[in-house]
Amino acid sequence: MNKTLVAYFSATGTTARAATALASAIGADLYEIRPAAAYTRADLDWHRKDSRSSLEMRDPSCRPALADQDAGIADYERIFLGFPIWWYTAPRIIQSFLESYDFSKKIIIPFATSGGSGMGSVAQDLASSCPKATIKAGRLLNGRLSEDLLRQWFCEQ
Repeated sequence: MNKTLVAYFSATGTTARAATALASAIGADLYEIRPAAAYTRADLDWHRKDSRSSLEMRDPSCRPALADQDAGIADYERIFLGFPIWWYTAPRIIQSFLESYDFSKKIIIPFATSGGSGMGSVAQDLASSCPKATIKAGRLLNGRLSEDLLRQWFCEQ
């Protein structure tokens, strides 16, 4: 078993583009992490304290429901895990995803898209959701990235 999966959550399409480019560059399978209830534009308005995303991120125990649990994690050794940065970390749905599967002995490499923040302490923030996995330091995949750059990053992992 030496297969690689690129699993991602994308609220607006930006992370989906990065995930698709990464999967294509490294020959990995692609899986979209989808919420049971899709996020609306109003849900994503981080300027509003009562928006869905704001409420979720203020509650560390929040775990939004997933649309499915068909990722087939058991088939993969290495999982690149993509998401937009929300409130300087991964959205809560990423913890829902990690807590829905057995990641024992898996390697997880986070990647994110962001309008301005860095990766911060994402690896440490996610560790409790998959304690038997190895979570590596991630990186931002903003903008248009060449396949050569994506392959080089993959080889470093």
